[in-house]
Amino acid sequence: MKSLRATLFCAALLLISLPSFSQDPNFYIFLAFGQSNMEGSAAFEAKDTIDVDKRFQILEAVDCANLNRTKGNWYTAIPPLVRCKTGLGPVDYFGRTLVANLPENIKVGVINVAVGGCKIELFDKGNYQSYTVTAPDWMKGMLKDYDGNPYGRLVEMAKIAQKSGVIKGILMHQGESNTGDKTWPNKVKNVYQSLLTDLNLDAKAIPLLAGEVVNADQGGVCASMNAIIATLPQTIPNSHVISSAGCPDGADNLHFSAEGYRMLGKRYGAKMLSLLGYQLKEE
Repeated sequence: MKSLRATLFCAALLLISLPSFSQDPNFYIFLAFGQSNMEGSAAFEAKDTIDVDKRFQILEAVDCANLNRTKGNWYTAIPPLVRCKTGLGPVDYFGRTLVANLPENIKVGVINVAVGGCKIELFDKGNYQSYTVTAPDWMKGMLKDYDGNPYGRLVEMAKIAQKSGVIKGILMHQGESNTGDKTWPNKVKNVYQSLLTDLNLDAKAIPLLAGEVVNADQGGVCASMNAIIATLPQTIPNSHVISSAGCPDGADNLHFSAEGYRMLGKRYGAKMLSLLGYQLKEE
């Protein structure tokens, strides 16, 4: 009996010593990663920075003195949403679409870690170091912002976010630098499964939304990659491809224009809403 009491006493002390936090089930968290089209290559306009609902939040993944933002803290999701001087991207209008169509008691938080020009291998936690060693000089500054490990930073921020809300999905826009790589779906699966494992998530509850690269109807120089992206649901059952058809691009035929990002972001949002059991309101 004394042994049982001692065990219960020790267990009580352990519970008291554990850090406590209040997780809000109505704070929906979404992770985002990828390369330059996830960063957002287009300059944001004045209309993209006003009337941003405070229910749409960004967890800053880097320190940005120019924005008065500190890594690991929540802010209203006014662009830029990746690093300190990036542009408008699909996550901007993904979040806006969600808060405009979800009940008013639900908040939306995003974490966006992206590196322009990177292959999917950069987010492979087992092999990223060999990739970063050979990274071109122009990429090294971006990598430095994430202490050389973008995947690690995404997980670090996601764990902070889990103290406040509940992760509901993952967004990805990557593939241009892997154009023609038929093993890409399996490489994406490795990253997805690592995120699930490291964050204690259930694949059935966490959809992966993957956007197409600039479409052939816009003259996209990497449009052939969309045929490979289309096969992703065969490898990851709970994945969904977001069409880029009709989304305007920029002069380089590689990156979307600001309007293209708005359109693509709304499509990400509409798909996520449907997976959450909601419909777009009539505009």
